[in-house]
Amino acid sequence: MSGGVRVIAGRFGGRRLATPRGRDTRPTADRVREAVFSILGPLDGATVLDLFAGSGALGIEALSRGAAQATFVERAPAAVRAIRANLAALGVEADVRARDVRAFLGDARAAGATYDLAFLDPPYRDAAGLGPALELAPLLAAGGRVVSESDRRAPLTLPGLEIVDERRYGDTLIRIHRTP
Repeated sequence: MSGGVRVIAGRFGGRRLATPRGRDTRPTADRVREAVFSILGPLDGATVLDLFAGSGALGIEALSRGAAQATFVERAPAAVRAIRANLAALGVEADVRARDVRAFLGDARAAGATYDLAFLDPPYRDAAGLGPALELAPLLAAGGRVVSESDRRAPLTLPGLEIVDERRYGDTLIRIHRTP
């Protein structure tokens, strides 16, 4: 594991996070995370879902900025180890699920789970066709939002959610969605 990502702000601001080696995990760039959290505003007490979590940087940033709890979903063993190592280094308790995102979402819907904020950062090569299979709207609490990240040339679309903000950072497209 390497340590090339840092927490931008909040109680863990400046702390370095472990990231899995290799090209399978692509952490969201610091400047993009900083912009996303500036758009989102205060997260005090929020319940967060970090899908395709990678190193856990997005969910950890949310916890650093006041979110009450986070669930990290990632199936790659090296990434799951990185998430657990990062949470342990920060002394944070969180739910880490080592499984496929679609399977997790099906179980979460069946259990009636709800989240105030979900991060969705799938591998860019999978993003364009993935959206319809995710069905995130039933998991959002009233006023809940989803932040999606994809390649601008193959945007991620999420049925049942409206886009309330969209920003481009080089080839990265960030969309903030909510229920209509």
